[in-house]
Amino acid sequence: MPESVCSPPCLTGQAKKYVEGSKCCWHCFNCTKYQIIQHETTCYDCPLGYLPNTEHTICEMIPLQYMRLDSYWAIGIMAFSTLGIIITLFVIAVFFKYRETPVVKASGRELSYVLLAGIFLCYAITFLLVQKPSDIKCGAQKMGIGLCFTIVYSAVLTKTNRIDRIFRSGARSTKKPSFISPKSQLLICGGIISIQVLFSAMWMGFRPPRAMHYHPNPDESHLVCAASIDATYMVAFAYPMILILICTVYAILTRKIPEAFNESKFIGFTMYTTCIVWLAFIPLYFTTTDHDEINVFTMSVTVSISATVTLFCMFTPKLYIILLHPEKNVRTTIDESK
Repeated sequence: MPESVCSPPCLTGQAKKYVEGSKCCWHCFNCTKYQIIQHETTCYDCPLGYLPNTEHTICEMIPLQYMRLDSYWAIGIMAFSTLGIIITLFVIAVFFKYRETPVVKASGRELSYVLLAGIFLCYAITFLLVQKPSDIKCGAQKMGIGLCFTIVYSAVLTKTNRIDRIFRSGARSTKKPSFISPKSQLLICGGIISIQVLFSAMWMGFRPPRAMHYHPNPDESHLVCAASIDATYMVAFAYPMILILICTVYAILTRKIPEAFNESKFIGFTMYTTCIVWLAFIPLYFTTTDHDEINVFTMSVTVSISATVTLFCMFTPKLYIILLHPEKNVRTTIDESK
């Protein structure tokens, strides 16, 4: 039989285009890599999140990408956070055991516990960030990611403000400044934290949290929290950033206080290092929004490093005296240093 020259069989992924005026002659043309052939003469686009099968007959869902718990990224940040939690619990245990000693009392036991609770939450938030996104988990992230920082820096701010007021009041008169009792300090700290809680609740009301499918290109499908794509997580960080700036200003104002007078020097180290960490975090966060694992890793590491800086700068000097030099942990030594 002679070979047909006007009606060749079309290959996989090709549709027919009939020659004008003819019902039996056609040309074959290629559909794109994102189209299927439902009728022999028409190509149809697959919706976002779907790609054609090998025969280009049906659209198949693209496997979702998100942070997996067994990935190296997740294992690395969870290991780091677990170590941080263990160290934090150890510090809490030491402070509770030696709660009646002068060093612990002088550092403000109540605010120290609040600060340690905030540091613990900073490490714990990592285990929430690496979970498979869902509406509930995204809501917990929106509330928790800013709250843990607020607890930490509200305690630091309350401590630094107390130091500044005591020092300034002592320079003017012998009258004791108001609102420096443990109860007052807790109320002030709680008031600062409540602003973040109210702000986050309003934000979640206007922009309810949700998990969504994100497609940086037609070949990829990511399951992410909506707030991580439009960078509105930075809204959660806005208030903590203000607290960080205020704490840094207070650290500068109290830098000339005698070293033995209080812990202002260590607060200064904490805030200067924290500012450097956050200046590095912001550009990294915005440039990794298309990479789920790197984006989550960046945020988790920044949160954990900030907590680690605060933990070591604020509590290492106290643990050094409590555990290694208990002979210095006496009231007479502290009184003389004042």
